[in-house]
Amino acid sequence: MSEPNLNLSAVSYAYDEGNRKLQILEGADLSVNSGELVALVAPSGAGKSTLLHLGGLLERPQLGEISLCGQPTSKLSDRARTMLRRTSVGFVYQFHHLLPEFSALENIAIPQMIAGVNKSDAEKRALELLAALDVDARASHRPSELSGGEQQRVAIARAAANNPKVILADEPTGNLDPDTSNLVFDALISLIREHNSSAVIATHDHNLARRADRIVTLKDGMVVPTGL
Repeated sequence: MSEPNLNLSAVSYAYDEGNRKLQILEGADLSVNSGELVALVAPSGAGKSTLLHLGGLLERPQLGEISLCGQPTSKLSDRARTMLRRTSVGFVYQFHHLLPEFSALENIAIPQMIAGVNKSDAEKRALELLAALDVDARASHRPSELSGGEQQRVAIARAAANNPKVILADEPTGNLDPDTSNLVFDALISLIREHNSSAVIATHDHNLARRADRIVTLKDGMVVPTGL
């Protein structure tokens, strides 16, 4: 069996809060395979965002190992972690964080150009993604000219621009109405399936979570399966 795209093994992480330590994760394990979508459902403050930040190499765990595309990361330098994250991980947040002064197409092309893709190829890829998400007619529009659902679909396209093997989404439909949430979730699923990527999606929406391959939660610092 091939290596999982994302693997957290015995991961522990705590925050210092004044003169006490707030333990968020303690010996947590999570593996996500190619083409698999895992929904992470837990109360606010349970550590969902922390887990995503650790999995995306934005934070280092105090204990344990995080492997990305088969590469253990605990001993990597900050630069090596940044390069691995840039090529292997796509992030989608509750707030789209699109660059306001650039068009939808430019918001998707820029991450590719930073990664070394030439402008014409980056723009071609951006248009393909926008078409796949049914927002290509809005390619020249700036974020302020897009609806909330359109903004989030552009953000998903940006996350997928460099063909990451892992997509981490933190409440990607949190600000959207139910119908738009379904459209955005459909777009996310189709991209994951098409590119055989892996995804962990933190959500409070149980209806959307049930469409994932697996649902997990956080309990006593561990990642555990849950039924909804």
